[in-house]
Amino acid sequence: MVSLPSAPPPGEPPDLAGIDAAALRVAFGHPAFSRKDGQAEMWRYDNSGCKAFFFLYSNGTTFTVRHVETVPRGQEMAADANCLAQLRLHTPVS
Repeated sequence: MVSLPSAPPPGEPPDLAGIDAAALRVAFGHPAFSRKDGQAEMWRYDNSGCKAFFFLYSNGTTFTVRHVETVPRGQEMAADANCLAQLRLHTPVS
């Protein structure tokens, strides 16, 4: 039997929680991958050292970020600040 990995620590990056899709695009550019699932969207950003997953939900008029995770995970929350900083600089996707 394979055991599941532990859940990520709770918490969201304070500067990203609640921003809308337009602001996310300004900060990070075009996602490497996106998926729509009813009233939710997942946007993934990649570089050679990490990946970030943004989970956006409709608030009726636009989509806003409700959760962020990175691989590798952060120590204090599910999103690693160093990964997000690298992606914010629009480092090349590998």
